[in-house]
Amino acid sequence: MKNKRNSVLLAGALVVLLAGAYAAYQFLSANNAPESQNEMTMEKTEAPDFTVYDAEGKEVSLSDFSGTPVVLNFWASWCSPCKGEMPDFDRAYGEYRDDVAFMMVDMVDGQRETVETGSQHVEDQGYSFPVYYDTEQDAAYTYGISAIPSTVFVDGDGYITAGYRGIIDEETLRLEIEKLLGEE
Repeated sequence: MKNKRNSVLLAGALVVLLAGAYAAYQFLSANNAPESQNEMTMEKTEAPDFTVYDAEGKEVSLSDFSGTPVVLNFWASWCSPCKGEMPDFDRAYGEYRDDVAFMMVDMVDGQRETVETGSQHVEDQGYSFPVYYDTEQDAAYTYGISAIPSTVFVDGDGYITAGYRGIIDEETLRLEIEKLLGEE
């Protein structure tokens, strides 16, 4: 009888604990949710520099674009969401390339993604934006990229203005570019 009573008390305590944890989670997540589900919240910070490689194997750094706003997109050819947003980036590149630098950073790991597979995908689709290869994962580590696609917007003064984890739509892409250009 005593064991049954203890079991009932223990089960009741567990229910109260779980209910409290759920309530706390709901409260905290509601009060800390960013405006967009995939928008990364950040304070205005200087964009850290990194080095990637162009199609010819030449080193290219973010700092090479100093004074120019930059759209920085992390992707891989095996990533379906990445492939889904690439036509939007290509259209935006065609429209804004004189005013904004696009750094489409292929997350090369040498196994699942190679320079060859990334290059082939871009060629097959006929994209015109510049592609850079993160063969040493310098950009990924520098920006703490844990999910792709991820997109970061850097103003002409070298500060991050916005960032997104996951696919973004063309409207959001254009809105952030307009902000970079001060046309919002």
